[in-house]
Amino acid sequence: MSRQQQAVEQARKAFKTGRSKELSYRIKQLKNLHRLISERQADIVDALRNDLYKSENGTQLYEMIGLEGEINLAVSRLAEWAAPRPVEKSLLTISDEVFIQPEPLGVVLIIGAWNYPWAVTLQPLIGAIAAGNAAVVKPSEVSSHTAKVMEELLSQYLDKEMYPVVTGGVPETQELLQQRFDHIFYTGNSTVGKLVMEAAARHLTPVTLELGGKSPCYIDKDCDLAIACRRITWGKYVNCGQTCIAPDYILCEPSIQDRVIDEITKCIKEFYTDDPKTCTDYGRIINQRHFKRLMGLIEGSSVVVGGNADESQCYISPTVLKDVTADSKVMQEEIFGPLLPIITVSGTEQAISFINQREKPLALYVFSSNKKVIKQMMSETSSGALLANDCLVHYTVSDLPFGGVGNSGMGCYHGKYTFDQLSHLRSCLIKKLNMEGVNQMRYPPHTAKKLQWARVFLLKQVNLGRWRQMAKVAVLAVLAAFIVQRFLR
Repeated sequence: MSRQQQAVEQARKAFKTGRSKELSYRIKQLKNLHRLISERQADIVDALRNDLYKSENGTQLYEMIGLEGEINLAVSRLAEWAAPRPVEKSLLTISDEVFIQPEPLGVVLIIGAWNYPWAVTLQPLIGAIAAGNAAVVKPSEVSSHTAKVMEELLSQYLDKEMYPVVTGGVPETQELLQQRFDHIFYTGNSTVGKLVMEAAARHLTPVTLELGGKSPCYIDKDCDLAIACRRITWGKYVNCGQTCIAPDYILCEPSIQDRVIDEITKCIKEFYTDDPKTCTDYGRIINQRHFKRLMGLIEGSSVVVGGNADESQCYISPTVLKDVTADSKVMQEEIFGPLLPIITVSGTEQAISFINQREKPLALYVFSSNKKVIKQMMSETSSGALLANDCLVHYTVSDLPFGGVGNSGMGCYHGKYTFDQLSHLRSCLIKKLNMEGVNQMRYPPHTAKKLQWARVFLLKQVNLGRWRQMAKVAVLAVLAAFIVQRFLR
């Protein structure tokens, strides 16, 4: 039996003991995960510095704070999330218990990504633990230092039988995908996403695919360009552009293109100094293969900002490209690096047309002071998320589902959405063995009169919440009348 098979069998055996169904067990595991984050920060920071040249403060801001927030939310709300959820009743079921009961799926496979290896691997794990599942964790081998540390630390802080970690490259992942899981949660690119979905289909395993794509950024000529470009510069170049929801390219009118370039240039200098290569807050490309891919994408476009590179350090400076067309190399795939192409359009209508001719993106950004422009962009396009006048920050809102649509992914997570995504929402109806007379309408022989009664009982919705509210008002009215009569005569 392979190491991958052993991990899956071990997780399934642990799940079958039933211990993960207890809320106290789940909360203990979540708190242990929180302890890992707080007690082993130095190990986490060192690994990310070696993998992506991330600074200590950058690691805290973009990886750890979000995880702490997700854990705190899950611990505080778990009893509520896991409780039965009452639903509206009809007259036919008014005396019955009718509710949705969340229950664990079983064994979940979590395949993480390398760009934010802790955030995008542990966030699904938080939801898997909260929902009562076992989970096999497969960190990305591309961020090799982090994968090694994650394997070591998770086994120390979590129930290692319930949450085993499997490391390795493509062969190990392929072997894992041969196994049967109850859900697969994958973060990465659409090419591998299709392979994951194909493997899952053999076992009819549901999947969550958090993919990416080319997220457009439209700048309206009437907006505050200084603020818009400041926020775009941050969203694009954080983590050296290796963010799945980074603005992939800018769409703007020719009349503002030069000012957009000037404002972005100022912001690059403000954020990363005159020499980003020496700035501790500016990262590196993950490896030389991605470095060469990115340098190839520049070909055929005019570099107006940056363009400096050092292959030995996997360094590419913050770069802006102009004279870019739909046929340019940089527009043929998700960039996933510090290259920002600018494409000129005649206005909002052409920008919308350009966006709609391509795959649905994971995020769409529009910068405008005109609510009509924002509303038009929202109503006439489709994307995983739409942000007006900012970048990336929707990822921080636990009450917003994070996920793609079409080629940018399927399913969603964050907060309660992760819990629901990794739960079976079981429909439950509990009747008593009485009131059999009400059921006569459904038994043969079927008659017109029975059908008439069936229409009343089945189609008439009962708003119990409204009835309860009316009952409370009635009680308060009686109480008020009593007080008036008793004390104010």
